[in-house]
Amino acid sequence: MKTISYITLGCKLNYAETSTYERRLNAEGFKAVPWSKGADIFLVNTCTVTEHSDKKSRNIIRKLHRLSPKAAIYVTGCYAQLKKAEIEAIEGVTAVFGAEEKSMIVPRILADARGCEPDYGTSGTFFPAYSSGERTRSFLKVQDGCDYKCAYCTVPYARGESRNIPISEIIPQAESIAAEGIKEIVLTGVNTGDFGKSTGETFFELIRQLNEVEGIERYRISSIEPNLLTEEMIDWITSGSKFLPHYHIPLQSGCDTILKAMGRRYDTAAFADKIRYIRQKTEIPGGPKVFFGIDVIVGFPGETDELFMETYEFLRDVVKPAFIHIFPYSRRSGTPAAERKDQVQDCVKTKRVQMLEDLCKELHEDFVKSNKGVQEHVLFESTDRNGMMEGYTGNYIRVSRPYDPDLIGKIVDIVI
Repeated sequence: MKTISYITLGCKLNYAETSTYERRLNAEGFKAVPWSKGADIFLVNTCTVTEHSDKKSRNIIRKLHRLSPKAAIYVTGCYAQLKKAEIEAIEGVTAVFGAEEKSMIVPRILADARGCEPDYGTSGTFFPAYSSGERTRSFLKVQDGCDYKCAYCTVPYARGESRNIPISEIIPQAESIAAEGIKEIVLTGVNTGDFGKSTGETFFELIRQLNEVEGIERYRISSIEPNLLTEEMIDWITSGSKFLPHYHIPLQSGCDTILKAMGRRYDTAAFADKIRYIRQKTEIPGGPKVFFGIDVIVGFPGETDELFMETYEFLRDVVKPAFIHIFPYSRRSGTPAAERKDQVQDCVKTKRVQMLEDLCKELHEDFVKSNKGVQEHVLFESTDRNGMMEGYTGNYIRVSRPYDPDLIGKIVDIVI
């Protein structure tokens, strides 16, 4: 029996893909072990969203080789797509797989372990995936790639063009997840709301059909561009669907000057209107508040102190999200933003990140307080943390209670 360890860096999409590799290799008799104990095989799923991500990927590959010098090391993910030759030059690396080679990974590992030629069969450019192993939620990949080409981003080059498999192939995956007793699915992708580009379908059609899958009681959308979240979808979601009042929406900047320079497809007025519409349609007196998780990049080239404050004030006074995902701008080779001469100093970015982190803490505390006394539904998880267990409400407030194994994977009514 070959031992194998899986190392996943980056997003939940990578996590879903790694889980799928593991599920398939487990079925072939491989034994998953923690990487720190050493293994016969390592599979590293990399990230390249920032320069730090690249460095982290290189460091973990080198560390694994030092830990188990005779182990086979297979590398995939976004960094593997952009810098394949760079990774192949690292000592100990056996094979590197790019964005459209993911279906080749399991056949190659099986062939190498058995000393035979790999049988790749017929493989497309889309690698279907979902996570398993948890008793409460699963991340289901519904889309891959991006056609947006924002000025700061390498992901379209790392993940390729927007593409997907048809709804008819996604529904059986959701049914398999339900058969494992999992109650919640998080839909994930690179540009999730762009679903349908390669099949002539729409994201709205997808979520309506997923809503009918028996056994799944809750859905979340991991992230969706504001221009792809339509009023028609919002109306349907709030009409009694299984989709929760939890919206993760990339903003990136609350300044129209910066949004235009980034190549984003909306302005602050349109973004604010979308947030107001969701709140108007979703929130009722005495009921739960909508959770908004907002992505923001600080220190984009040309962002002066005054322009940054436009973002700060837009978040504080208009959007008022429950959480801010904050990213300091990282200069990525090959992108238009990297060529600009008006780069922002790292020390300035650090200061701005801290300001938004402080604002995030304040806004999150306000959000939780605004939900106090509200009846909600909590899906409790299996982890025992010093005699306590945790779960999330529909609007993503984390709740703790004394550990009770009978509540694992169950949705319980509570008052916040």
